[in-house]
Amino acid sequence: MDVTQLILDDHHEQRRLFAMLDEIDRSDQATLGALWDQLADFLEVHAEAEEKHFYPSLLRRGQGAGSKADAVGETLDAIKDHNDIRDAVAQVVRHEVGTDAWYQAVAAARKANSTHMGEEERESLADFRRHAPLQTRHDLAVRFAAFEAAHRTGVRARDKDPEAYVRRAGSQGPGATP
Repeated sequence: MDVTQLILDDHHEQRRLFAMLDEIDRSDQATLGALWDQLADFLEVHAEAEEKHFYPSLLRRGQGAGSKADAVGETLDAIKDHNDIRDAVAQVVRHEVGTDAWYQAVAAARKANSTHMGEEERESLADFRRHAPLQTRHDLAVRFAAFEAAHRTGVRARDKDPEAYVRRAGSQGPGATP
């Protein structure tokens, strides 16, 4: 197991779930709502798993990739992106399922998530694959998968201050939770 592959697999599933919303008749509010609830929970659990397990390790091992000079820049951007995704997801529930306003809010959440996934795949995941040994990536994958399994019904969404997150995560040892 490799944590970078687990994250990529989650990204594929997120894309799949967003695409499924495109295929459901807008009058089928029950199905749209249930699928959205599943996706919203999945997005938050995934973000929380990254914040608890992946990004603290990236801060210790990463050296920067893509447009980011170092792992701190990658992590600051990722936490900000997670906040943007949380905020966009929170907007969806303010609208009646299946309405134009609901679809616009879903599209905004999709865009925020897609932007984040692309950056993460080009930067943080590439950086970690280059600089973290396979055993570290495996050990992290086990913790990441266990967290997602234990929280499959969701976690409480809460924005985080990116700079405070980096300070806490950077000062803690392996496996510590910021």
